[in-house]
Amino acid sequence: MLKIVPIGVFYGDAVYKYDAPRQGRLFAGHPGRIELKPGQNFEMALRDLDGFERIWVIFQFHENEGWRPTTRPPVPPKGKDRVGTFASRSPYRPNPIGLSCVRLLKVEGLTLYVDEADLLNETPILDIKPYIPMADAFPDARAGWVEEQVGDVWSVEMSDNFATQSKWIAERSDFDLESFAQVQLSRGNFSKDVFDSSRRRLTVDENACTGVLAYRTFRIHFNYDESARKVVLLRITSGYSAEDLMPGAVDKYGDKDLHRAFLQFIL
Repeated sequence: MLKIVPIGVFYGDAVYKYDAPRQGRLFAGHPGRIELKPGQNFEMALRDLDGFERIWVIFQFHENEGWRPTTRPPVPPKGKDRVGTFASRSPYRPNPIGLSCVRLLKVEGLTLYVDEADLLNETPILDIKPYIPMADAFPDARAGWVEEQVGDVWSVEMSDNFATQSKWIAERSDFDLESFAQVQLSRGNFSKDVFDSSRRRLTVDENACTGVLAYRTFRIHFNYDESARKVVLLRITSGYSAEDLMPGAVDKYGDKDLHRAFLQFIL
């Protein structure tokens, strides 16, 4: 019987599933850390690792239960809606094990500082291996259905109003609404991917070419131009009602003071 015990834990900005980027390289500028367990002689195991720019991180999909034989990829191949799980990066697998190639920033004791990680906060880490370009990179390898993906890269721009509001929130919390919107709205096919409400907390008015993207308890309002493949982030609003923010109201996520101050800021 195979027994696997986590060697450490990852800590980062992505708390909820919808926070996580589709690929780690799309989450640059959001450093996190891997803290290995003490008393296991891992200090010796980390020796010489700091000379590598990238590492493979093998981890557990700790918030997923069960698996699915097929999955709908973010950008599907032409003429298909779903592909086989073993031909995908779906997190719903027979064994909940993931693999991510992250950028290693530095090693200090039992802590590895990393960037470009597509892991959720408190993800159990199972193993670490160095990324070796000579052995691990095959840029000319065929990529199956991925080469048949139908999708476009949309530009995502910010209005001055959105930039001011996003900066205010970022300075007072770990919420990065700008990066989240960039990741969620920048890639895909108009009808099935960029504005696919089944994949994320999103509502779209196709007649008005506007939409609202939910990020935790905030709402990102935007408009879009399909012909130009462009999204403009307009403003941010609170997802709480006035009644939700009354004194004494239950604060499940511990952020209502932030919302109250934000509403005063935008008045």
